Amino acid sequence: MTDTASTKRSAPRGRIDKRVAILDAAFTVFARRGYEQACVQEIAEVAGVAKPTVYNHLSDKENLFRHAIEAAADAVMADNLAVVDRMRDAGDDLRTTMEDVAYRMLRICCDERSRALRRLAYAQLNRFPDVIEVVHRRTSGRLAEGLADRLARLCLSGHLRPCDPTQAAEQFLALLTGPMETRSQLGSRKVSAAETRAVAAAAVDTFLRAYRATPADPS
Repeated sequence: MTDTASTKRSAPRGRIDKRVAILDAAFTVFARRGYEQACVQEIAEVAGVAKPTVYNHLSDKENLFRHAIEAAADAVMADNLAVVDRMRDAGDDLRTTMEDVAYRMLRICCDERSRALRRLAYAQLNRFPDVIEVVHRRTSGRLAEGLADRLARLCLSGHLRPCDPTQAAEQFLALLTGPMETRSQLGSRKVSAAETRAVAAAAVDTFLRAYRATPADPS
């Protein structure tokens, strides 16, 4: 293979890598400084690229902010979907599996990236009124869909009683996020691992009391 052919083949990959680095850096700087105080020069420095490179990829600060938020939301969602996929094989101990999934989901919800994502979306509501919807659709919306799919499979396998999986997923998420928002004081307080496990266990217990399949009565 010639050097020219190798360069042509690797160029797109390099461009994608630079874009990813820029978006990661942008989210870090926006989370640290806020939209108004963040500057493209600092974003370029954090990303390890020249300032013109940032503009070549994202054109301006507003476009950079939107794409950084979208990328962060997609990363949060990918982590959550990987956790939910653990319910694919619930085995004989459904409660333990669901408690583990619930705990991991709550840890993602309360990590710095997720908290920063929510802070930025709400702080820029006036300037970017559509960002809340974008974040919700790419995080909560897709998570509810993924969870509903897993719950539907648990219904088919006989682990859960027949139900509307979309409604069940919505209720399960409410059992998790409601208490967590209270304990974390809307994300302003760090919640310990023990508290998080307690919230997860309580949510799963309540959910299973409502949805777990019961043995058929003897005829």
